[in-house]
Amino acid sequence: MDLFLHLCVVILIYIIFTLSLNLEVGYTGLFNFGHVAFFGIGAYTSALLALHRVPFELCLLAALAMAGLWGFLLGLPSLRLRGDYFGIATLGFGEIIRMVFQNEVWLTKGPMGLPGIPKPSLFSYRFATLPQYFLLALGFAAITFSILRIILKSPFGRVLMAIREDELAAETLGKNVFRFRIKSLVIGSLFAGLAGTLWGHYTTFISPNDFTLMETILALLIVVLGGKGTEWGPILGAVFLIFFQESLRFLRLPAEWSRYLAPLQQMIFGTLLILLMIFRPEGLLREKGRVSHAGD
Repeated sequence: MDLFLHLCVVILIYIIFTLSLNLEVGYTGLFNFGHVAFFGIGAYTSALLALHRVPFELCLLAALAMAGLWGFLLGLPSLRLRGDYFGIATLGFGEIIRMVFQNEVWLTKGPMGLPGIPKPSLFSYRFATLPQYFLLALGFAAITFSILRIILKSPFGRVLMAIREDELAAETLGKNVFRFRIKSLVIGSLFAGLAGTLWGHYTTFISPNDFTLMETILALLIVVLGGKGTEWGPILGAVFLIFFQESLRFLRLPAEWSRYLAPLQQMIFGTLLILLMIFRPEGLLREKGRVSHAGD
């Protein structure tokens, strides 16, 4: 039962993380390869404050504000770039943030990581056990899904999709493309910070190794597998891939085989991403109004 609840908590955290990325990639057309940076910013901000006995409510608000602020600061210069150049800029940003976590030992303890992060207490109720934390993660995942659904069903969301499809046409209709894109990036960063906060308080230990490029690749794979630009695609993709990833940790393999698990997992994820791009680029769930490439 504990293993099942652990899987559910991790899946719910990644659902929040990938829903935030889907807003940028699936609905706005921004391939952000540094999205894990905001996951890490949220985790470290909340953890550092919590270790100084700041109430969780304030830790959470500070983590969201910090992630959103850095999303805004990243967007100011990078969103003036197009296509691959934007992806490279965000990739560099993600690596810079990871190196800050790695090298600023006075603040983050560097590669030793931050141990002893307290479990959260929300309105005087402490979420210390697995069932309690599952309910907390489920609540935040439901809130994230509902807020993003409202946003994407609104005129703002329709403008984002118009920009994704034809930026020039959106500009012709009088839409400020840069402003809409930066708002999308800030909102996505904010919810990534929420996922990072939940992750830090759940594991009670974070280190720079938790926020590598592989985490962004995993999130992108989840979005692509489930169906980018769909409401339920990231949820379906997260359930499938995180269950597979976390299950490997509990396989009773000989000790000499264990060192091959991480490279094998990365090879499988990379191969799966390539196959999806070739044979099913729309993912398991297809966005309404889109035609499958196989039927073109």
